[in-house]
Amino acid sequence: MTPNASAQASPSQTLSRGIRALEILAEAERPLTIAELADAMGVHRSVAYRILRTLEDHSLLVRDDGGRVQPGPGLAVLARGVSRDLQSAALPELTQLANSLSMSAFVAVWDREECVTLVTVDPRHSGAAVVQHPGSRHPISAGAPGIAIQSAFPEHEWQDAAPGIPYRAEAAEARRRGFAVSHDEVIAGVSSIAVPLGVPGGRPAALAVVYIRAAQDPAEVAGTLAEAARRIEAQLG
Repeated sequence: MTPNASAQASPSQTLSRGIRALEILAEAERPLTIAELADAMGVHRSVAYRILRTLEDHSLLVRDDGGRVQPGPGLAVLARGVSRDLQSAALPELTQLANSLSMSAFVAVWDREECVTLVTVDPRHSGAAVVQHPGSRHPISAGAPGIAIQSAFPEHEWQDAAPGIPYRAEAAEARRRGFAVSHDEVIAGVSSIAVPLGVPGGRPAALAVVYIRAAQDPAEVAGTLAEAARRIEAQLG
């Protein structure tokens, strides 16, 4: 590698490591020490420390009194800009769904081989909610949101849009009946119902709920989701 090529590669590597550090912190269940984060990143502690200082300068992470690091308020500022119109349109509907159905309600968007939770609302007065954190990911090939997103495409169009990702038989069934269901696919013991959500000019998405036990008929829940999806789509124009 020439010196110029090396110089060009270094910033990309540093940026990649910084992004990886934020991903690790976002997924961690507790604040991490610098040593723990360095181990998770696979780099020397001094490298991790330099990256963390830069992220800290931009409020993307913070350190507690013990020196442990965790995501910072700067990430919330960045997150507000992601699909801003979709988040604004979806939030009131998600709140209504979560509280009326006593289920966690969320919007998931398609990101290459995964579904990413964009925004979520948990029911206000229920101890049985399943928390679906914004930013959480699971394979597009698993779970009702992924099936619902696939179902928005005829099989031949999906093969062009996502070569190498099989079109599930459940997606064809969801396309016929208008909604997708899944059980034990993403989280053991958890079920999900989802409908496609059209986003003009945006990534294919799904409106979904997750639950452990449901008193309602899945078809009735799906009907409520479909109505909410239509209202969101109308706001997005």
